[in-house]
Amino acid sequence: MTSTLPDRRVPLASAPNMRDLGDIPVAGGVVRRGMIYRSASLAKLEGPDAETFASLGISTVYDLRTAAEREGALDRLPLGVRSVWLDVVADAPDNVAASIPKLLADPAALEEQLGDGRADGYLADANRKFVSMPSAVTAYRRFYLDLIDEQRRGAALFHCTTGKDRTGWAATSLLLLLGAAEDDVRTEYLETNTDLAPALQPMLDALSAKGVNTELLRPILGVRDSYFDAALDEMRSCYGSIDGYARTGLGLTDHQVDALRARFFAPA
Repeated sequence: MTSTLPDRRVPLASAPNMRDLGDIPVAGGVVRRGMIYRSASLAKLEGPDAETFASLGISTVYDLRTAAEREGALDRLPLGVRSVWLDVVADAPDNVAASIPKLLADPAALEEQLGDGRADGYLADANRKFVSMPSAVTAYRRFYLDLIDEQRRGAALFHCTTGKDRTGWAATSLLLLLGAAEDDVRTEYLETNTDLAPALQPMLDALSAKGVNTELLRPILGVRDSYFDAALDEMRSCYGSIDGYARTGLGLTDHQVDALRARFFAPA
């Protein structure tokens, strides 16, 4: 079951899959508009897109990529925007969510690793690890603590390479902690399939022209209910609930969770 959410997209050609998490319903109100955004990599942000980005008041960007993903592809940020690097998969650098660029460059490896329907299992496992792997727990704890830092001003944005997996869990956990309904969080998660597709199509066409079986790519270039469900199943198995994840998993206090909710809540 999915729900309908307001359009929150920020259509930037050089920074795809970007949207505001604002206006999503939470208990007693909505997520505050213009305060927290998600996107794919900002390594190609330029021209009018950079001007639009600067106008949003984003002062902090959380980069969830690995060192290898960042090499030669650092974010292009307006002057004065603070960048915080949080390597979610430092404990598993071969995590398929972080290996997409490498796989795209090696069709033979693509077939070997993702053929015979293996991609679904790899992505589901990757999403489980975002919840419980030590480096992920460390990264997301730092993410939340920085979000509520009283010295931090302005809006924030978080991203990985395509803005769907590590970014997807950041958005999912944040919205659940803020009190959003699971159906709405799922709808927001699946929106990546619509928002990212136009940016990926030229690449898929080029790979297809080279003889690459692009059907193998679809599970790793989009998101599925099964990936979302895998993350929530891991959360419940390890911690019982989203509150257990925050308190037991991430070590956040009641006061810190309340501060998070206060910062991003707006009355309906």
